[in-house]
Amino acid sequence: MFKKILIANRGEIAVRVMKTCQRMGIKTVAVYSEGDRTALHPRFADEAVEIGPPPANESYLKVERILEAAKATGAEGVHPGYGFLSENSSFAQAAEAAGVKWIGPPTKAIDQMGDKLMAREVAKKSNVPIVPGSDILASPEEAKKMAKEIGYPVLLKASAGGGGKGMRVVETEDEIENAFERASSEAERSFGNPDMYMEKFVPHAKHIEVQVFSDTQGNHVWLGERECSIQRRHQKLIEESPSAAISEAQRQEMGEAAVALAKGCDYVNAGTVEFLYDADEKKFYFLEMNTRLQVEHPVTEMITGLDLVEWQLLVASGQALPLTQDQIQRQGVAIECRLYAEDPIDFLPATGRLRVFMPPEGEGIRLDTGFEQGDMVGSYYDPLLSKFIVHGKDRMDAIERLKRALDQFAIAGVTTNLAYHRAVLEIEDFQQGRHLTNFVETHSIEFDPTESEKKILAEVVGQLHQAREQKLVKSLASAQDGWSPQEVI
Repeated sequence: MFKKILIANRGEIAVRVMKTCQRMGIKTVAVYSEGDRTALHPRFADEAVEIGPPPANESYLKVERILEAAKATGAEGVHPGYGFLSENSSFAQAAEAAGVKWIGPPTKAIDQMGDKLMAREVAKKSNVPIVPGSDILASPEEAKKMAKEIGYPVLLKASAGGGGKGMRVVETEDEIENAFERASSEAERSFGNPDMYMEKFVPHAKHIEVQVFSDTQGNHVWLGERECSIQRRHQKLIEESPSAAISEAQRQEMGEAAVALAKGCDYVNAGTVEFLYDADEKKFYFLEMNTRLQVEHPVTEMITGLDLVEWQLLVASGQALPLTQDQIQRQGVAIECRLYAEDPIDFLPATGRLRVFMPPEGEGIRLDTGFEQGDMVGSYYDPLLSKFIVHGKDRMDAIERLKRALDQFAIAGVTTNLAYHRAVLEIEDFQQGRHLTNFVETHSIEFDPTESEKKILAEVVGQLHQAREQKLVKSLASAQDGWSPQEVI
């Protein structure tokens, strides 16, 4: 087992990995930019190394600086977290070449699954159902021709894409040319690759993904599914497990399909196979595979009682998976909210100092965060403040527990989407599990974006009044003693 590893990331995922390392007796090294000098993750680590200016492309995306930090501190392995360099095969190769163990999948699997068209081919060969679609489209004219064959509406997607970038829904032929050019340009800016392909757009869809794990001995398991249909701009907001939309037979079928795909690309370590679930036809189709630990992995941890980061470290050190498929048990329902520093009306990022940051605690409640009260939320990185997860005996129990917990969550100083999450939980379509990927666009979600801050200010004012009253009583008592000067309130 590793004695020391470097976490090539920041924020909540860096802290989350460090917590498992602490429990396992593994020393940790944090890397941080100049803008993160006072952030939580360098404070939490055993050692911390500054690697560059605040912009990510001058710090967290600088492979050579990260590996220099690993060498200088004697780190034996590197955990990439998610985002940044987590699915960059060149980084994985460079780490291994430098004698630093890559805590993730093989570079071949990263490359295969990172290319959406190549991933579709692997899925096809593994007998995993895929959405009807095209190969690389050379031009808008070719896109028009393919759209006629597939049938509108269609979805233009970047071959090297992710996170909703380089993606456009097209309803008619008149929209193709503009959508193609815009999506291609966005893909070029985001991924350095303008290549586009097309898939049939499923209007009434759910987003359901399966957590898989593989070791170097050829063992593969699936740990349950997560539904991630509540999204804004193709990025997830609320995740839950299990999905209320599928039967146990479908769950088993999806799990086996995910394992088949993992076997098809000789996968090792943690991975997530994403499926599009047609709510009308009750069929699922392979979308993509994320070759890293997902943001929403705590949902799976809550229902299985397993530590997926621990599994990653065990597998990366050459050990076999701790459990076989028939030993994995899932209990209850877990729901996760991603709390962002953003204006939930237009989803634009927000900045400021967290004057108040007091999450509730209790049974069945978990918080993964990279912030503490008093920390500054800047503008250089993703505005994710924390992930708030609850576990209940069933779905309604989990929803009610999440409602109460969000009501008790005290945040002030930075605009957040906390009130937005609370409002979503009240909508019947969500409560009944009927929500689709277009939920945000098709539902009127009424909330007060300043609700949390108003509540905190009211509490603070109340505490000040109480303190003043207590001080007044003490002052009057002191005044009765001639030798005690009266206190000034």
